This record gives sequence, C-alpha cells and structure tokens, in this order.
Amino acid sequence: MIGILLFTIFLIFLFFGLPVGFALGIASLGGIAYGSYPISVMAQRFFTAVDSFPLMAIPLFMLAGALMSHGGITKRIIDFALCFVGHIKGGLAMVVAITGIIMGGISGSGVADAAAIGAIMVPEMSKRKYDRAFSGALCACCGSIGLIIPPSIAIIIFACTANVSIGDLFMAAYAPGICIGLGFLLYCYIIARIKNYPNEEKIQAKETIRRFKDAIWALIMPLIIVVGIRGGIFTATEGGAVISIYGLLVGMFIYKDIKIKDLPAILLEAAESTATIGTIICATTLFSWLLTSEQIPAKITTWLISLTDNKFLLLFLINVLLLITGMFIDSGPAIMLLAPILCPVATSLGVNLVQFGLVMVMNLTIGLLTPPVGTAMYVGSNVSGVPIKDISRALLPFIGIMFAALMLVTYVPAFTSWAY
Repeated sequence: MIGILLFTIFLIFLFFGLPVGFALGIASLGGIAYGSYPISVMAQRFFTAVDSFPLMAIPLFMLAGALMSHGGITKRIIDFALCFVGHIKGGLAMVVAITGIIMGGISGSGVADAAAIGAIMVPEMSKRKYDRAFSGALCACCGSIGLIIPPSIAIIIFACTANVSIGDLFMAAYAPGICIGLGFLLYCYIIARIKNYPNEEKIQAKETIRRFKDAIWALIMPLIIVVGIRGGIFTATEGGAVISIYGLLVGMFIYKDIKIKDLPAILLEAAESTATIGTIICATTLFSWLLTSEQIPAKITTWLISLTDNKFLLLFLINVLLLITGMFIDSGPAIMLLAPILCPVATSLGVNLVQFGLVMVMNLTIGLLTPPVGTAMYVGSNVSGVPIKDISRALLPFIGIMFAALMLVTYVPAFTSWAY
C-alpha cells in the first residue's frame, strides 16, 4: 500500500509541474507519515545519500564543464572539425556530429552540449539553406551524446547507486557513444545527398595545422580522462579535480577567454547545477529506501521474472519500461529510482551491471529527445525556432540510430565487455 501511495503522490506533483526533487521529497514525507517511520529517517537518508567519495566527481565535472563552456571551446572544436568534413556534401551537419562526440568527452551534460552546439551551428546551417527542423534535431541529438560519452553525470550516478566501477563504465561507454556518432555522420551524408545540401570550401593544410594547434588543448581533455582513469593514475573523482584545474588554466592562460571577473559567475553556475542534482539524489535515496523497506523492489523482481523465463524477452520488456520512464523523468532521478529495482533482475539474468548501466543510460538518453519531458528536444526547438511537432518528426531517424546502438549493447555483451 505504501508503494502505491508514494508513486501516486509523486506523479500528482510531477503532473502539476513541481521539480522532480521536490515531488520525490514530498511523496517520501507522505510515506514516512503513513508508515509511522520516525522523521529523523529523512535527515539520516539525506546525509547517507551525499556522504560518498565517488559522488564528489559530480560537482568537479560540473565545474570543469562550466569552465570549458565559458572558455571558447565549442567554437574551436567546430573550426577544427570543419577541416576534415567541411568539404564533403553536408559537411556542416557532419561537423555538428563530430563536435557532439568531442564535447561529450568534456562536459558530461547532454542538454548543456545541445544548447552550446545549437546556438552556434543552427544559424550557420540556416544561412546555407539547411532545413531548420533537421538542424535543430541534429543539434539536440548530437548534444545528447554527452549523456553517454564520459565523463557522463548519468553514468556516475548509476555507478554510485549500483556500486559499480565508474572507470569500467566510462571505458565501456565509449563504444556505443562513438557508434551513435558515426551513425549520425552517415545519416547526415545521406540526407545531404538527397536534399542537395552544400559543402564548404576545402581548408588548406596550413590553416588545418593552425586550427589543430588552437584546438589541441580541448582535444587533450578526453584523453586525460581515459589515460588517467584506465591507467590507474587517478580515480574518477580525482580526475574531476584534475580536469577542473586543467580547464581553468587553459581558459585563463592559453585561450584567455576566462577573466578573473568571470569566475564568480562560473562557480555559481556549477554550484547551481550541483545543488539541483544533490537535491534529486537526496530525495530519490529516501524514496528508494522506503520502497526497499517495504520489499517492493524484490516483489517487482519476482513479478518480472514470473512473466517469462526468456532472457531476451525480459531484456526487451526492461528496455520498454526504461524508454517510457525516460519520456517523463530525467535521467538522474530515473536511475536512482529504477536501478535498485532493476539491477537485481539484470543480475538474475546473468547480465553484467556495467552492460546494464549503459542500457539504462542509453534508454534515458533517448528520453531526452521524446515528449513530453524531453529537455534536449525543447533545446533543439528553442535554438531553431521550430515547433515541437516538427522537431519531433525530424528526430525520428536519429532516435532510430540510437535505438539500434541500444540493441547492440543489450544483446551483444562483447560490444561493451572488452572494457571490464
């Protein structure tokens, strides 16, 4: 009964537009009152939720992303990408895909990447007669790759919730992230041939070298994360600190786009993002604890397994559940709500939790692009000035590419198992 009460209160407040963290917190208070739990449980669970060394990676990567977004990084990456694909038919669209992959390895936030890329690229693509719905959908999708490619905040949250190695998840996520990016590149080329989108002038070798030198400091950032974590030089949390310091030094002393007077605003931006995530983590931890106390995850696990003994069908049903959830709830709270419920199911099916973590994150990434709560979809609509219904239609081929990669991760363990 308490489980029904929790979800009913949560969905009611979510329907009326209350932020997810507050909706979960109020629902949990209702569960505490109904279940006659001591109110001190709330403070205990909140403290336990954030008393975690791995979770310290979140504010550090948030700070790194804020520093790099203010440091002129996006423009330099776009200029560099133009050197390689600009002269191909639809090259400007391909630049967006390449930029999304590289930016995903820097900021860790799909929505932030979509906004940064879209603000620069949509006006340029419009000047060259690209369809605005296509441009907005492309920027939304390529930005959302940031939720998959490390350092992904969603991956860090799953790792802490499911007690899985952040380093293993980071390494395993590169294959599907890059695979999706390559799929976007191919689709951009095909649609450019069909609609006769233009190509850019070929950039000479001397200019390519100059742009490479200008972008090299940005391109090194993902390399630092991969080599550092995989080589055992530092943990993911320590890597966040390293990248933050690196981003500050590059932005202030090499690119010189960040001034001392800019630092308070940058720190405030990172603090606000961290506070939002922290509120959600605290509220979701309490919500999940109440569910676990009532043995609801165990009951759901038993029910799911009783539906069928076919592993592949069960995995498909889990994907459907996650896709639907992603349509209504953002990745952070969705992971913290469902990971304690679904991880035991995955384990009982013999699915490695690193593989399953990517299944969750990829499903919820698609949720960023689907109505009614697809935040990346709304960003694409805003930067392109195209109505949601037109953006939604333009998003379908990109979602199909992401779904194909999701099926690979779900049913081909070798696609990710090389990393752990």
